[in-house]
Amino acid sequence: MDTKTIIGLSNMTPSETTALFGLQEAQVLAHRTATDAGWYRDPGTGLPVQRNVGEVIALMHSELSEALEGWRKDLMDDHLPHRKMIEVEFADCIIRILDTGAAMGLDIAGALIEKNRYNRQRADHRLEARKLAGGKKI
Repeated sequence: MDTKTIIGLSNMTPSETTALFGLQEAQVLAHRTATDAGWYRDPGTGLPVQRNVGEVIALMHSELSEALEGWRKDLMDDHLPHRKMIEVEFADCIIRILDTGAAMGLDIAGALIEKNRYNRQRADHRLEARKLAGGKKI
C-alpha cells in the first residue's frame, strides 16, 4: 500500500517526511545490496528463491544477540574497528529488517512513522503511568 495513502503526506511534520523518505531509500538500498550479493538466488542453480521468513527473523535475533555481547564486553567491531560492535550489530539488524520488508513488499518506513506517532500519544508510555502499580517498568 502506498505510504501517502496511509499517512497522508500533508499531515506529516517535516521531520517525519525526511525520515520517511530516508527510510524508504535505505530499504531500497538494503534490498538491492542483498539481491546483488545473491541472497535471493539458489547458490547451486542461480535460480531465484523466496527466503524463509522464519530463518531471516532468527538472523535478526542473532544480530541483536551480537549487539548485546558487544555491549556487555565493550567491544569494537571486527569489520569496522573504528565503531563499537553494538552500533554495527544494530545496523546489521536494521539492514536485515529493511531488506526482508522490501522482499515481502512491506512498508516498513510508513509503519515506523505511524507507530512512532502512536507511541507519542500512548498513555501507558508516559512517565506518570509507568510509576503506577502495574505500570511498565522497562
